[in-house]
Amino acid sequence: MRAIVQAQLTASLDPQLVSELLDAHSEAKRNFYLSGLRLSAVEGGRFCEAAFRLLVQITTGNFPALGATLDTDRLIDKLRMLSASSFPVAVRLHIPRALRLVYDIRNNRDAAHLADGIDPNLQDATLVVSVIDWVLAEFVRLYHSVSADEAHKIVEQIVSRSAPIIQDFNGTLKVLNPVLGAGDHCLVLLYYRGSRGAKFDEIHKWVRPKMRSNLRRTLTILEQQKDLIHFDGQSYQITRLGEMDVERRRLYEVQ
Repeated sequence: MRAIVQAQLTASLDPQLVSELLDAHSEAKRNFYLSGLRLSAVEGGRFCEAAFRLLVQITTGNFPALGATLDTDRLIDKLRMLSASSFPVAVRLHIPRALRLVYDIRNNRDAAHLADGIDPNLQDATLVVSVIDWVLAEFVRLYHSVSADEAHKIVEQIVSRSAPIIQDFNGTLKVLNPVLGAGDHCLVLLYYRGSRGAKFDEIHKWVRPKMRSNLRRTLTILEQQKDLIHFDGQSYQITRLGEMDVERRRLYEVQ
C-alpha cells in the first residue's frame, strides 16, 4: 500500500517530502497500536512538518528546507487568503486547520490536565492518528493519477485499522495469540484486512489447523448470529459492529 500511495503522490509532489510524510504517518500509527501514545503525538508533529511544506510547494512551487523553522500561523493565514478559483478548499482551509490541531497537541502534550481519571495521552493520540489519516487521504484524493474508484480504494485502505497482533509473512497472516478462540481469531484477521476482506480459502489458510474443520460454521455464527462480519458470496468483511467489538476488547493488541 505504501508503494502505491508514494507513487501517486510523487507524480505531483516532492519525493523527499512525500517520503517524510509517509514515514511519520507509519510511525505514528505503529506507536499508537503498540501503546506508544506520546510518541504518536511526536510523529504527528513530524507529519505536520512535512504536510505544511507540501502545501507550500503546491501553492508556490517551492518549500522551506527540512529542519528550517516554520511560522505555521503566518502560513495558515497565507493559505486562507488564496484565491478559491486557483486552489481547492482542502488546500486553503481544511488541511491547514487540521494540521494546526495536531501541531498544537504535539507542542502542548505535557500540559496539565484535570485529574478526572481519563488518560489525556490516549485521547490526544487517538485524535492525532485520526487526523493524519484524513490528511493523507486528502492528499491522495487531490493528487491521484488513477481512476476515481481506485483512488477511493487507496483512501479506504489508508484509514483502515492496524493490528499489531497480526504479522504478515509474504501474504500469509499469522495471529500472534495462541489462546484466541476460533471466532476471535477470524475476527482479528478480518479487522486487519479492513475493506479488502478475505475469501474463505484465505481464512482457511491463515487459521490454526484445529480451527479448519468447523471454519464455515464459525464464520456463519459471526455473520448471521452476531452481525460482526458480512459475506457477499465471495469474500468476508468485518462490519462496524465487528470493528467496535475488536477495539472494545482490544483484541488487536499483542498480549
